[in-house]
Amino acid sequence: MRKIKKGIVYLLFAIPVVTQLYPLLWLLLYSLKTNEEIMSGSFFALPKALQWHNYKDAYESGSYLKYLSNSVMVTAITMICVILLSSMVAYAISRFRWKYGGLVMTVFLMGMMIPMQATLLPLMVIFKNVDILNTHLSLILPYIAFSTPIAVFILSGFMKSIPAEIEESAFIDGASIYRIFRSIIIPVSVPPMMTVCILTFITIWNEYILAATFISSEKLKTLPFGVYTFVSQYSVNYGAIGAFLVMGALPVILIYFFLSNQITKGMVAGAVKG
Repeated sequence: MRKIKKGIVYLLFAIPVVTQLYPLLWLLLYSLKTNEEIMSGSFFALPKALQWHNYKDAYESGSYLKYLSNSVMVTAITMICVILLSSMVAYAISRFRWKYGGLVMTVFLMGMMIPMQATLLPLMVIFKNVDILNTHLSLILPYIAFSTPIAVFILSGFMKSIPAEIEESAFIDGASIYRIFRSIIIPVSVPPMMTVCILTFITIWNEYILAATFISSEKLKTLPFGVYTFVSQYSVNYGAIGAFLVMGALPVILIYFFLSNQITKGMVAGAVKG
């Protein structure tokens, strides 16, 4: 009976693993096939010969490095700004006793409920009036605005669990609030900050709607928008399209694969006090 129960548990775990890994494996095989093999309808068949030139065609014809560098720059600036802003806000909300702390936290929590798509039209009008439409700044600003609420929520939950005695000892030794924040709170809060960085990276890296709405210049397009452009231009070269999709998804897969444990650690870091 124990072996049967164990087998059932393994089966239940195997189902989501297969459903998650199969699309990635299928896309990898798709990118290594010829057009004839793809059009034959043999979705589960292995390629007769690995068509590595599909990756060469996608890399050379798809301006992959240009799109990649744009995504890296936009994502990096967004992550840095989100960490700086959310850590200061979370520290003020969780560690200071002030009249409007709860109200400020409520405002940030309400920001988590606003869908990004609902702000497209007003943001376009505002960006056009201030002349930053079709620039990376038109992406970075809303990315920061929509990523900060969840970051404040995660960081404030952790900072509330930090023992107050640490700050009191620092105050007695003559440390200022800024010194305490820089030398104590920030180092202690590294696990949830890593979680915020990873979640922000995955969200911003895969974002398409704002990039497609606010960016029209070819040299400013980010990688998800570049994937759509490549698919539109090379719609008959299915193998190269699959290769470009693999290269577009690869950074997120690698980041999540190597740092996924940090998400769990950061999420539960403030769950147990002591």
